[in-house]
Amino acid sequence: MATPRRMVVALATVLALAGTLLVSTPANAFPNAFFPTQSTGTRGADVVALQHLLTHHGHATTADGIFGNATATAVRAFQSSKGLGVDGIVGPATWTALVPQISQGATGPAVRALQVQLNEKRRLALPVNGTFDAATATAVRSFQEHAGIGVDGIVGPTTWRNLLWHYGYPDLATGICDKDPDGNGTANWATAAAVGQLEQAVRNFAGTGNGQVPLGDAGFEHGGDIPGHSSHEVGLDVDLWPIRTDSAQCSAGRITWQSSTYDRAATRTLVQAIRNTAPGHVRLIFFNDPVLVQEGLTTEYPNHDNHLHVRYCERVHPNSLYTC
Repeated sequence: MATPRRMVVALATVLALAGTLLVSTPANAFPNAFFPTQSTGTRGADVVALQHLLTHHGHATTADGIFGNATATAVRAFQSSKGLGVDGIVGPATWTALVPQISQGATGPAVRALQVQLNEKRRLALPVNGTFDAATATAVRSFQEHAGIGVDGIVGPTTWRNLLWHYGYPDLATGICDKDPDGNGTANWATAAAVGQLEQAVRNFAGTGNGQVPLGDAGFEHGGDIPGHSSHEVGLDVDLWPIRTDSAQCSAGRITWQSSTYDRAATRTLVQAIRNTAPGHVRLIFFNDPVLVQEGLTTEYPNHDNHLHVRYCERVHPNSLYTC
């Protein structure tokens, strides 16, 4: 039987080892990171990266961030060349075949794809010049540390997967004003597709002269539970405020569809912009204006008198609530 002294020494050793393990394992690692599905109708930085990677593999594609017919054709050609299922949908198998291993000194479209991702996902301003220079290498190491993966400056499948999965942050200069009604701070993070689709919808709406679009909560940087919401955990839910007749929705406060200053026509235009910008990728829009509900533009749901809840979707997603 061990003596009390030996037991104390053994316990101290175990605690020291445990402490070492806790220190060496970052708390913000992304165990659920996956390659996000992209298909016809999606937009954003992940599509830009896809287009650069297709060009890297010899399937020249314009990097405009819009997954249109030309991109779908290039995807099918790439899938055929690699012996993959030819469906034009970029899922895990296609992403795995697309992403190369690159490191400092590399040049070309794959490096542009990397720089676009780092700028979007880490809110950087790297030149998208296709040169894996020292600044890009530093950004890669910083992201690897952030993601809790090996910090070596080499961009292989694990780094690509974590980077593509990571959420982006919308550009408020597109006509979005940031509102935090639930005290969640800048909980504006969402998937690159949701961000790209939202930004374009707001740009389109801006041309109507009805003011900016107030953004409530979307999600936290790495998803997960968000106070005041039963969803908003996977980067595909976005809350927006309805539009006012005085176009002062960003300065005069939130209203409901019953308010005297509610502008149904402008709110309808916003909803149509959201749907038209992301064809086939809007699962639903909760908002209780009975006229918009009757028109099939929104869906009635409790507690959605004063905001629009936009749920984007993908052709394939681990959570069935978010499949198109």
